[in-house]
Amino acid sequence: MSTPAELLQRLRHFVQREAQAQAEALSKQWSYPLAERVARGWAIEGLEVESFKNEILKMRCTTNDSRFREGDLMVLHRGNPADPDALHVELQYDGEDELEFNLIRGNPYELSQHTRGWIADQDWFDSSTFYKNALDQAADTLRGRSLILPLLMGRLQPQIDFARYERAIDYLLRNTRLDESQIQAVALAYASDVLYLIQGPPGTGKTWVLAHIAVMLAEEGQRVLITGLTHRAINNALNKIAQLGSEVPLCKIGPSRNATDLQADNFEYFSESGFGDINGGYIIGATPFALLTKRLSGVEFDTVIFDEASQVTLPLAIMGMLAGNKYILIGDQQQLPPVSIFSQPESAPPSIFSLLSQQTSSTLLSTTYRLNDVLTEWPSKTFYDGELQASPEAAPRRLVLSSAHTPWDFVLDPSRPAVFLDLQHRNTTVRSHLEAEKVVELVLALLEHHIPPQEIGVVVPYRAQSRLIRSLLRRNLPVSDWWKEIVADTVERMQGQEREVVLVSLTTSSVTFAAQVADFLLQPQRLNVAVTRPRTKLILLGSQSLIKSPPQDEKLVASFDLLRSLLDHCDWFSLPNGSLT
Repeated sequence: MSTPAELLQRLRHFVQREAQAQAEALSKQWSYPLAERVARGWAIEGLEVESFKNEILKMRCTTNDSRFREGDLMVLHRGNPADPDALHVELQYDGEDELEFNLIRGNPYELSQHTRGWIADQDWFDSSTFYKNALDQAADTLRGRSLILPLLMGRLQPQIDFARYERAIDYLLRNTRLDESQIQAVALAYASDVLYLIQGPPGTGKTWVLAHIAVMLAEEGQRVLITGLTHRAINNALNKIAQLGSEVPLCKIGPSRNATDLQADNFEYFSESGFGDINGGYIIGATPFALLTKRLSGVEFDTVIFDEASQVTLPLAIMGMLAGNKYILIGDQQQLPPVSIFSQPESAPPSIFSLLSQQTSSTLLSTTYRLNDVLTEWPSKTFYDGELQASPEAAPRRLVLSSAHTPWDFVLDPSRPAVFLDLQHRNTTVRSHLEAEKVVELVLALLEHHIPPQEIGVVVPYRAQSRLIRSLLRRNLPVSDWWKEIVADTVERMQGQEREVVLVSLTTSSVTFAAQVADFLLQPQRLNVAVTRPRTKLILLGSQSLIKSPPQDEKLVASFDLLRSLLDHCDWFSLPNGSLT
């Protein structure tokens, strides 16, 4: 068994390799000619300044075929992305030819001098210093040596205070409408001394569980930190807490640009919040990085709650764990793992949730309030040992259509909740025009049946396909703004979201290409997330050529078998070349 020092050394090596890989990849990308970067979706050219006010830069362009999306870091320049005078920004809004950026650093003087001829390239922030700092603290502090490292190595097992557990059960039965597995999860997390894990499959109300745990702890005087990989996850958790109506002080510490959807106060720095003068409990949301900057540095917490912990790497988890003495992890190792630069997933360490779930007990939230009975069946059998069940309210739900008639009604049939539309195309890789066109036709049919645009989602594996679909939606929908309400994005951006109807464009029909990217395209967690977004209707678009003659490589058999089992669970319709005739 490895020692704590060896574990930390492996993590330091991982952090260094990630930073080096990212820097090399970006440098190589920037080295391509501008025309090639634009053609590959790596850059946008011909950007024109419309306005700059309150750090928000609005620009316009004629053509945008990029793979960028909201939240991406970008660099704005006039020919050299490595120019020290370039502007480093975050993409806030992508309206195809209209874009909004938030200025992170750089002198905006050039914007007033040159309003045309700007170029946007992908950017990157080197966070390795933060990770290394956290790993050093884990090695050098008492909390790191006696608590964090023993937990990570399985040498310290959490204990349950059964008096607190019984008291929590009694309170939850009398004061909440949580189901049995949710009550168990809240009570056990509340009563554990140093650690508890809660596995939340899709639609099982894990954020409500988190909210109840945080409020119960804060109401007894604890200082609770809600943290995670993304601002979106933290905001969502804080919003759920706010909806409980508790009088516990609640806020977020972080940049105001990441708090637009927040229902609680946001402060740039802890010193501005007034929470330092509170004697009792409170709840604060912040990313782990805030703990190592002046935003939240030196602030102590009693309990740290990680949301979407299955996406949190060990170095990032350690960064958050250094702030408290008790940890509650809420996640699902059957959903998306941490994103790594390495092409081989085995090169990266597991998420904090995946690691600890092998070493200690956890509670599975077993009732989904999102998926109907048919949509629950495949993920339950495939990923959750048959334990995931649709709630009595969700199980019988079916898509409700108007009395209109469209050419696609045979696919939209409410009695068929899961459908595979086999378009029988061949040799596509990261973009399929045929699938994109059929997605738009199906969306138009759904709109004709009075399905609201905000209740339609499109999931794709590649940014190139999402850009193509959004472009077609924009040009073909009857109401100009409807395309903005229909989410068409990759699996990563759809995790945590749900819609009444979800269309999944598999995009790839080349078996050779699929074999090359199988760890990505056919990753079990990605398939699980993709098909568990809808409440009543799932439509998969693809080509049976992808599974008709799968590669013989033994390493790939399981991946292609998994896809086949998913498609076999669906009702099939074959349309050669997408023809309805």
